[in-house]
Amino acid sequence: MNKLIATLIAGLFATAAFAQTPATAPAAPVAPAAVKAEAKEAKTDAKATAKETKTDIKAEAKTAKVEAEAKKDVAVAKADEKADKADAHAKAHKTKAKAHAKAAKAEAAATPAPVVTK
Repeated sequence: MNKLIATLIAGLFATAAFAQTPATAPAAPVAPAAVKAEAKEAKTDAKATAKETKTDIKAEAKTAKVEAEAKKDVAVAKADEKADKADAHAKAHKTKAKAHAKAAKAEAAATPAPVVTK
């Protein structure tokens, strides 16, 4: 019985080893034209992808530029508004000072001069 089991096991190993050996017959040769066509197609795909990527990058750059200009315009507008507010404040201060001086002058003119008696 041991010999029978050993023979069966050896047969299994032999068939497994035979199934794993590579085929000795060469595969059908690939036509050089097919290889060239595949290479050409891959090259065309690479060019198309590069062109699309370049277009996307340009579009993103334009968008970023427009956003930067918009932010710059907002900043300039805020600065102008602040300057206008400061100018208005200075003008109001100057007007108040003139009005105060005018009132002081009018008050001085309305008050009679002190009489000096001896």
